[in-house]
Amino acid sequence: MHVHREDTVVVLAGKDRGKKGRVLKIINKTEKVLVEKINMVKRHTRPNQELPQGGIVEKEAAIHVSNLQVVCSKCGKATRVSHKILSSGKKTRVCKKCGEILDKEK
Repeated sequence: MHVHREDTVVVLAGKDRGKKGRVLKIINKTEKVLVEKINMVKRHTRPNQELPQGGIVEKEAAIHVSNLQVVCSKCGKATRVSHKILSSGKKTRVCKKCGEILDKEK
C-alpha cells in the first residue's frame, strides 16, 4: 500500500476533496484508511463508561486508499509514490516530483 500510518495525505475524491489530514489507522483487508478529521460521520451511541449520557458522536469513517495521495514533506505537494531499493537493501518510498525519501527513519 502506498500510504503508511502517520503520513500526511490529501483527499482526491468525495465530499472532503482537497482536505489534508494525518493517517490514523490502516485497514489492509478492505484497503481503507482512517484519516484525522476527514469523512466525519455521526454515530448514535448508547450510554457506556466513556460516554455516560450517550448521544450523537462525530467520528472519522474509513476512506478508500485510492482516493488519497501522499503529501511530500520536502516539496509540500501531493505526489504519487515510487519505490526504490537503497544500497543497504532496504525498500523505501520516494516522491515522484522531487525524489525525496518519504519513509521516516525510526
